[in-house]
Amino acid sequence: MLRREGDGCPVTGALQLVGDKWTLMIVRELARGSRRTTDLVARLHPISSRTLMARLKDMEHDELIERYELSASPPHVEYALTARGRLMLPVVEALYELGARLGCGDCEERRERVGEYCDACPLRRDQDRARAANDGAQPRATRRERERDDSIVLL
Repeated sequence: MLRREGDGCPVTGALQLVGDKWTLMIVRELARGSRRTTDLVARLHPISSRTLMARLKDMEHDELIERYELSASPPHVEYALTARGRLMLPVVEALYELGARLGCGDCEERRERVGEYCDACPLRRDQDRARAANDGAQPRATRRERERDDSIVLL
């Protein structure tokens, strides 16, 4: 990413790391775990492959994500958030809450297009709880609940 000389303000520095809307959208998609490039292209429609690869390269350079070359069959590449990249998650959650309050977006449209609600969506938590109740399993803990649970070990 092209860096401009800043004024020394942390807001300016953070905005230079964010770069554009795609960075936070990539962070949102990687919040649940590593993803293949093809998965990211599909989930971030209408991003072009060229734009995605440029953003991933910039984010790797900025140490927000890590690139893993896996020698599976067939070989592929996956990307995952670093600890530095996970620092952006509260920003993504705040933007979600702001968008919801402003009436932006359509959760049902996303569910139909992608097959699920985004991680921060209360509808996803309701859906997960209902699914768990039907299966007799424990509902999947939200990120905030996992952060409060000292028994979870982060690798």
